[in-house]
Amino acid sequence: MTINEGYRFVCEALLNIYDQREAENISAMVIEKITGLQRMSRSLNKNQPLPEDQKNRLTHYTQLLLQHRPVQYVLGEAWFYGMPLYVDERVLIPRPETEELVEWVVRDERDERDRKQGTGYKLQGAGFKLQDAGYRVQSAGGRPAILDIGTGSGCIAIALKKNIPESEVYAIDVSSKALAVAQQNAKAQQTAIVFLQVDILNPGNRNALSRFDIIVSNPPYIPVKDKNEMRKNVLDHEPHTALFVEDNDPLLFYSAIAAFGALHLHPDGSIYTEIHETMGEAVKDIFTKQGFEYTVVRKDMQGKDRMVKAAKVN
Repeated sequence: MTINEGYRFVCEALLNIYDQREAENISAMVIEKITGLQRMSRSLNKNQPLPEDQKNRLTHYTQLLLQHRPVQYVLGEAWFYGMPLYVDERVLIPRPETEELVEWVVRDERDERDRKQGTGYKLQGAGFKLQDAGYRVQSAGGRPAILDIGTGSGCIAIALKKNIPESEVYAIDVSSKALAVAQQNAKAQQTAIVFLQVDILNPGNRNALSRFDIIVSNPPYIPVKDKNEMRKNVLDHEPHTALFVEDNDPLLFYSAIAAFGALHLHPDGSIYTEIHETMGEAVKDIFTKQGFEYTVVRKDMQGKDRMVKAAKVN
């Protein structure tokens, strides 16, 4: 079996459950993972035979994919903001719209840094210290303190640390299993991040945290009633606690984040959240009621309302 024949083998099998374009994309990911060759190199070497071990992996991956397992879980890898991250069923698979949320934070922080440096502001090397009592964080020297709420795979926290290297990044999740994956990814990406098991819905839990300059979150926001609209590969394999909220209170995470931010956000700090495309105005209203004078909804590249930024005007 050659590289090209291997690609065709996977693609034709997947046409039973995916459309042509998705089957081709997944097949390309599988072949790249197995051979280590990117698209151009695969094309140049398409008639190269696959070694026996690679053929066995190809067959194994195809069998798993035909069970509707997401290709990222099958390969143990998802790319996010230019980084390969390990993922499995303990965490959500990072989405492109979450990359857009990270890009918003990174651009805003770079603009803010440039503005401050233009008026004589200089970054200092002091940093932060995690104290023994509670999870107290002390900021010093102007280095931004960032909190990622519901970190999952750690994709947001790691991307922010890599792109705002002067920052001190903290990431929380209610799931110890998710935190184990996030810590693995942070180590692989050589990023220093403090991970804490914290339930943001528990006021006592969250109030043990101190204050931050930037709060970012991609919380659960899909109502349970929408389960029937979800694809099988998502519904059967990705963690439901990271996806769904009860129909009677679909905004409970935003209420908790807004209440936390009202007490734990430094002056001139901002909160960035990913949202359900139908909830933009409702989420804005939650932040407004908590005293955030500046709130804005941003559309993603598909033209859907998918992000909200909230800040207090001083």
